[in-house]
Amino acid sequence: MLNSHTLVDGVEYKEILYELRPVHDPAGNVVEGLHNAWITLNNPKQFNSYTTDAVKEVILAFRQASMDRSVVACVFTAVGDKAFCTGGNTKEYAEYYAGNPQEYKQYMRLFNDMIDSILRCDKPVINRVNGMRIAGGQEIGMACDFSVAADTARFGQAGPKHGSAPDGGSTDFLPLYVGFSRAMESGILCEMWSAHKALFIGLINQIVPVLKVDGEWKPNPMVVTDRFVDDFGNIVYGNFKSGAEKEAAKEVLAKAETDLTKLDEAVDVLCTKILMLMPDCVSKTVNGLRKHKQWHWDNTNVTNREWLALNMMTEAKAGFRAFNEGPKHQREVDFIKLRQLLAEGHPWDDELIKAISPQYQ
Repeated sequence: MLNSHTLVDGVEYKEILYELRPVHDPAGNVVEGLHNAWITLNNPKQFNSYTTDAVKEVILAFRQASMDRSVVACVFTAVGDKAFCTGGNTKEYAEYYAGNPQEYKQYMRLFNDMIDSILRCDKPVINRVNGMRIAGGQEIGMACDFSVAADTARFGQAGPKHGSAPDGGSTDFLPLYVGFSRAMESGILCEMWSAHKALFIGLINQIVPVLKVDGEWKPNPMVVTDRFVDDFGNIVYGNFKSGAEKEAAKEVLAKAETDLTKLDEAVDVLCTKILMLMPDCVSKTVNGLRKHKQWHWDNTNVTNREWLALNMMTEAKAGFRAFNEGPKHQREVDFIKLRQLLAEGHPWDDELIKAISPQYQ
């Protein structure tokens, strides 16, 4: 009898989905006795943001898949077509963790363990990006080894807009994927990248169309998909359309239906490529390449966790509550008023938070 090396046998997943799906040979036949492990975030009503309980289950799921002798590859994805993940659950952040740094420090230990569970999985991990990959979603996505995305997906950070810093992996991983300047652009300015741009700059491996109009596949109409050089010599590709072009694209989008068939096919093809390789050589190569991410992550995640916890008393406390409680048209604090008050030496207290928060205006 074989020994079990999973941490907890017989886990009942409630917050996420865990499935063993068939793996196919190059001819498309199901291979007996082998599988791909699909780990799926299941919170579509909140754009697949992860709760504390979901984080725990993701950790156990990756450990289970890593130790399963039948698993060829792991596919990390989410339910629906709107979002892979938009990060931590802002409702939980605002209502429980804001102003509660000792509790958020414990939570961040779990988050760090989730990143570790991906980076240390013995099987290659494919991020099937079915929609937005934002904030913490971007971070857990970059921890994966491959990313295959719907061409409607968006990628980016949100921390500095809402009271945090992208220290759950993005400050470690982004420069390795896209270079220092692009990392600054994303991490600080929080500007979104289209899937086309993400592919162009090296953040992801592949994009596929997921929209159909009158039964025909169409590229994302909201994005510039022709490459050209602008008046300043910059290559324009993958930018979001604006003005009249954006309005025309919205009309096309309104007629389109979403079909993720090609996304699933692309993921399956990648899994088959992994199947047709020496497993131990794959594992060694994966871990050899991951070490560049792991080196940065291991040198920063503990102290980042400490800062993120303390930040729950100041900017995060204000930012997350503004996002959770503010009106739909304004979920950010008054940044100018905040800077003015701090320049005057105003302490971080409830009076300051009320003065800058949209829910109190």
